[in-house]
Amino acid sequence: MKTPTKKITLALSAAALALVGGTAIAAQQNDRRGADANGDKIVTLAEHNAHADTMFARLDADGNGIINAEDRAARKEARFARLDADGNGEVTKAEMDAAASERRAKRADRADARFARLDTDNSGGISAAEMEAAREMRSERRGKRGDRMEARGKRGGDKMARGNRGKRGKQGMAMLRQADTNGDKAISRAEFDAAMTARFQKMDTDNSGSISQEERQAARAERKAARQAR
Repeated sequence: MKTPTKKITLALSAAALALVGGTAIAAQQNDRRGADANGDKIVTLAEHNAHADTMFARLDADGNGIINAEDRAARKEARFARLDADGNGEVTKAEMDAAASERRAKRADRADARFARLDTDNSGGISAAEMEAAREMRSERRGKRGDRMEARGKRGGDKMARGNRGKRGKQGMAMLRQADTNGDKAISRAEFDAAMTARFQKMDTDNSGSISQEERQAARAERKAARQAR
């Protein structure tokens, strides 16, 4: 049972959570690919359903089959506990710096992995031929048109990634509120599944049973337009 002092400290540390909340969000993105488990820029129905299962299990902190305020409180406390390394009820500057260092290390690891994939001859450098080979491989998987669209979107998207983390969190909460169809402030598995299915069907505009990169980009553009309209 928490003491009043610790409760006050938890409340006052909300700013610390806001600053490093990206850690929890990034960790939940399945290596930043989300539902696209194999990284081919296409989300199949099977991938979508598997991702939905993972999401529900993560949100249903107490495992009772319902997502409610108690689950949200438990997740917040768990995030705080991960930051509060010494468990004294406060997040110090050193602990925040440690969390930031961990994020930087993970980003560096991902960058190293991308470089290694490009440097196919292990020369320690990426030649023009290796760059071209990587481009051709992407084109074969997604088609030249999809590859060009991805490149255009990526140039601006990478710069805005950190700012968009908070927006993704707000969008997720909005989706959860919409899923609560009976208004009881709790989301059952049936409500969650219905909302996720509706989301998939809305994004799958050609009814192909999978969501392409173009469809995902169109959905993002639609959400952005709706935000601007509001």
